[in-house]
Amino acid sequence: MFSVQISSLEELPHVAKEFLKAFGEERLFAFYGSMGAGKTTFIKALCRSMGSTDNITSPTFALVNEYDTSLPEKIYHFDFYRLKDMTEAMDIGFDDYVESGNYCFMEWPEKIERLLPDHLVEVHIEEISPTVRRLKAEII
Repeated sequence: MFSVQISSLEELPHVAKEFLKAFGEERLFAFYGSMGAGKTTFIKALCRSMGSTDNITSPTFALVNEYDTSLPEKIYHFDFYRLKDMTEAMDIGFDDYVESGNYCFMEWPEKIERLLPDHLVEVHIEEISPTVRRLKAEII
């Protein structure tokens, strides 16, 4: 279990590095949290920590964005918030992304619960106050 309280944006680079170290070989991450909890902000910190210089934004309308890193792997960033039904996820080749061996960061995974693989890192971000977040993550 990885658990941390984040009190400022300045802490994010350090927390992102520690998070990636804690889940070294893992590639599939499901991010849960309310609107505005900081899912995209934390994913951006993770991408920066992995050497991405791409413009990291929530793929709300595209469903998935692809980012290059300084690593051999790519990052696939999903946002299922506006998903109408799970067939949309299947239509973009969700299974192929998940099975690619690349990093998959998924926002609003509860919208595709039945499609999620059995083994992934479940990440919960909770808003404690306007400036404080609690992040808990574990492999399930």
